[in-house]
Amino acid sequence: MIASILSLTLGAFAIALLLISGYLLLLTGAALWGRRRPPPPGSGTRRFALLIPAHNEEALIGRLLESLRRLDYPRSRFDVLVVADNCDDATAALARAHGAQVYERFDRSARAKGFALRWLLERIREEGRVYDAFVVLDADSVVAENLLRCLDARLQAGSQVVQAYYSVLNAGDSPVAALRHAALAAIHYLRPLGRSVLGLSCGLKGNGMCFAAPVLERFAWQWYTLAEDVEFHLALVREGIRVDFAPETRVLAEMPVTLRQARSQNARWERGRLQLLRHRVPPLVREGVRRRSWLRLDAAIEQAIPPLSVPFVAGGLCLAGALLLGAAIPAALAAFALAGQVTYLLASLAIARAPLSTYLALSYAPAYVAWKLWVYLQALVSTRSAAWVRTARAAHAARGLSHHAQGIDVAREARSAGLS
Repeated sequence: MIASILSLTLGAFAIALLLISGYLLLLTGAALWGRRRPPPPGSGTRRFALLIPAHNEEALIGRLLESLRRLDYPRSRFDVLVVADNCDDATAALARAHGAQVYERFDRSARAKGFALRWLLERIREEGRVYDAFVVLDADSVVAENLLRCLDARLQAGSQVVQAYYSVLNAGDSPVAALRHAALAAIHYLRPLGRSVLGLSCGLKGNGMCFAAPVLERFAWQWYTLAEDVEFHLALVREGIRVDFAPETRVLAEMPVTLRQARSQNARWERGRLQLLRHRVPPLVREGVRRRSWLRLDAAIEQAIPPLSVPFVAGGLCLAGALLLGAAIPAALAAFALAGQVTYLLASLAIARAPLSTYLALSYAPAYVAWKLWVYLQALVSTRSAAWVRTARAAHAARGLSHHAQGIDVAREARSAGLS
């Protein structure tokens, strides 16, 4: 009797895991066989405001500003605006030295990226500045030379919100950074590409986001949670606005190189996502069902899917338990679910043209998966908010300059890799 109950429980669990794998494989198939060509070039006359929120980024902000100087877009048609938020280092001075327009903000009671962006947009409005579109960039990034050309083309083709491919600059620095590159190949490239083929919304990733001016005028910036980009995306899809994906251009950011450095960043992301899952997703599901809107339902499903480490570990435990019980059907279902997850991950690396070092880093995956699962479990029981704290990284200015040489040429790399 007990064995039968356990077998049924494992079977139900395996079916849930199989549904997750099936959803991911649907996006994989769409990305692999339904890719679309980028739109024709834009007019090149749109005025862009490049918004850079920065908190104690003196080591890396100069590299970003140098890469922006190399953008293949008329220099008179974009402004670089840095908000140095609660900084106690030389971020503001360095940004000014590189030609950026700098706004210094000091507010210890409202410390988050969202607060900094809202404050900066208010200053822009007060000064009477008029732009056609706004691009949000993290201070530790470099951008492809074709970034504004590609965003301009997407906007001219009718997009209201666009997300560039956001990936890892320092993937070769450590197995941890390489595994982050693998994860973002799946989450930031394959999934958005599959969704764009299916006519769904690719989502906002926090870096490399572009908004047509009417969108920000309509929504302002009113999200300050641990995952403000995801919350903004959910607000957009509730209004029927989809985010378009621009795989032909890239934004690359410095990532932590050790698990200790990555812990605070991952914990913040997972806590923020779980907050939204509890408070924002249920109304979105109800609205999606009522309106029969796949746009809304897909955005909700995306938030309900845990990090790949969770279903992978769950699938392994389910398979082991089913084999011990001699339950053939649950074992088969769990095996198919695991196979689907592996296929999805390898397809992500292939379609994003990941380097060999990223594949080799998969040998460290067991330890990384165990660590990621622990961080996720901690996030489940602790969803408190947190102040905006700069993620620790091993990068120093000298090493950052070495990565700068990689970053300024990412457009040519994208073309040669077939991403354009």
